[in-house]
Amino acid sequence: MVCGAAVCAAALLWAAGASARAEPQRARPITLEWVGDIALSTQRGLPPGGLDHALAPVHALLRDAQVTLGNLEGTLSVGGTSKCGGIGGGTCFAFQAPPATAGRLRALGFDLVNLANNHSFDYGYSGRAQTLSALRRAGLAHTGLPGEITYRRVGGVRMAFVGFAPYALDSNLLDIPAARAQVRRARQHASLVVVVIHAGAEGAGALHTPYGTEHYLGEDRGNPRAFAHAVIDAGASVVLGSGPHVIRGMERYRGRLIAYSLGDFVGYHTLSDAGVLAQSAILRVALAPHGRVLGGRWISIRLDHGLPRPEPSNASARLMTSLSHQDFPAGHFQIGPRGVIRP
Repeated sequence: MVCGAAVCAAALLWAAGASARAEPQRARPITLEWVGDIALSTQRGLPPGGLDHALAPVHALLRDAQVTLGNLEGTLSVGGTSKCGGIGGGTCFAFQAPPATAGRLRALGFDLVNLANNHSFDYGYSGRAQTLSALRRAGLAHTGLPGEITYRRVGGVRMAFVGFAPYALDSNLLDIPAARAQVRRARQHASLVVVVIHAGAEGAGALHTPYGTEHYLGEDRGNPRAFAHAVIDAGASVVLGSGPHVIRGMERYRGRLIAYSLGDFVGYHTLSDAGVLAQSAILRVALAPHGRVLGGRWISIRLDHGLPRPEPSNASARLMTSLSHQDFPAGHFQIGPRGVIRP
């Protein structure tokens, strides 16, 4: 189903069992969409026909919410020195796409990108500076820098966006007390606080969300459960995750929504799409102005040569539902056969 933001908002309210007639004074919900990792590389080869052509099958879906967010893996820059240096053998990956990519993402419907992840410094400080400049020129907002809180007014509601990753050069996911304080500051100035995390182990074996700290290649990737619960306790309205490169379950915690991972979204020549790694999604959520989840939809996507394509079979929705029941038996949302999310 493709519809405008206002129509989708009404549909999501209906799915949640709400009635505009019964509560005529209720403010309209805020609709937002989240996708997983986006990684492009000039050196490895860009999608033929450009990003607009490559994402044409999902273009309308990306514009079907008031705010659309994604996790930007790598830099939008030219030149500089790769973090990989002479490392080979597939053990190091550095992503660098043209600065003009920012404008293409904005035209496709993205409003904000998260920069807190393990590829934001793939080309050092020069790469990050060029990325920030490219995003600014394109009018594409960002979050994830140390201490950064990004504010936007959406549908008359002031929203805050805060991105975290387990690195000191980003808002640090490993420092939970500091993260709680940052979220509390955001909540003081915004009705809704959206937290984005890049956390957890990676690969086909990382489908489940474990308890405790996760590691990958010897690196501390944080404790996603503890972190997500802590920032919601501090005032976050929703937590949106990326990093594992696979689908993970979705938790309901204190009435709030935590989506631990949607897998990858764009990985042309950069990210694997073999087997379960090809499962992806667009998560659409309707939030009341005070943060309660009114409804939503998990839109199943499958990567074809690293490019997102709608999947009518709803395979990733079924996978996410199964994982949610297994990993969060006492706290998950009801998901309909077409991916409709009910509180």
